[in-house]
Amino acid sequence: MTASDDGKPCSLTRFLIEEQRAGRIGPDLRLLIEVVARACKRISITVGKGALGGVLGDAGGAQGASINIQGEAQKKLDVLSNEILLEANAWGGHLAALASEEMDHSQPIPDVYPRGNYLLLFDPLDGSSNIDVNVSVGTIFSVLRSPEGVDRPGDEHFLQPGTAQVAAGYCVYGPQTTLVLTVGHGTHAFTLDREIGSFTLTTRGIRIPEETKEFAVNMSNQRFWEPPMQRYVGDLLAGKEGPRGKDFNMRWVASMVADVHRIMTRGGIFSYPLDSKCAPKGGKLRLMYEANPMAFLVEQAGGAASTGRQRMLEVQPTGLHQRVPVFLGSKREVEEAVRYHAEG
Repeated sequence: MTASDDGKPCSLTRFLIEEQRAGRIGPDLRLLIEVVARACKRISITVGKGALGGVLGDAGGAQGASINIQGEAQKKLDVLSNEILLEANAWGGHLAALASEEMDHSQPIPDVYPRGNYLLLFDPLDGSSNIDVNVSVGTIFSVLRSPEGVDRPGDEHFLQPGTAQVAAGYCVYGPQTTLVLTVGHGTHAFTLDREIGSFTLTTRGIRIPEETKEFAVNMSNQRFWEPPMQRYVGDLLAGKEGPRGKDFNMRWVASMVADVHRIMTRGGIFSYPLDSKCAPKGGKLRLMYEANPMAFLVEQAGGAASTGRQRMLEVQPTGLHQRVPVFLGSKREVEEAVRYHAEG
């Protein structure tokens, strides 16, 4: 456990207050992050109940499964997690508007509540296809500044590159509930102490190893990949006898939060490349809700993130639900993947 200067355990609240006193964040951003963390605790409790809480399975009723803006069937926990985050953030006075992967458009803070200067984007429950089989899922979030002079932000005001993020994080609901956070000064992990209901700092200044022997990719899509990706993974699989000169292990959870958390812990590369199935949409993963916040966290931990052809955080968004190819994790390995794509 990581302690504060006085040797005592450091709670998330204390950590954020120390960041504020150091001039790295303002009071509104501190309170906003605390609100999101409280919402994540509620989601963690709901996820933990599983079948006992009647929250497994698809959302919807007699008419069939509910479908979100992404064209995907919503799970009951998708809907519940989305509602928890919306309700928690509506009235605090720190936000001007928020946007969710589960909603068609952004939502301004209701007129009955004061509006703040930040925009919040979130994927309320990443990896929800794993819910019913008790595999780790998580929440991802990103915070932007609301443009000056904009009283009622719309979708277009969220379309800021990842470099504009002021905070990002994810919460993984696994054997432990862990919040991983950056406010632009390193990436830090907090573990939920369920007995006292508080997130406690457990890793200060995460550093992702630059080299790795692990990769995460959905191999079932291999036949749809572009030639550069075919060559890249082919060389990984060739092992010691191949051009890379070492054996690689493959890991794939199919929950981005779980896969990225493993990389945060011990290194690796996560890839969801462009393929012929997702090319018409631009990629598989969402830039604003998944790729950008994860890229910010990974870069702040010494890693790298790319589309394969461009630094992720420099992509200029063109739509709230824009999709992109994703390569992120150990710096040297991401650079290798990018090199294969640069060579065509």
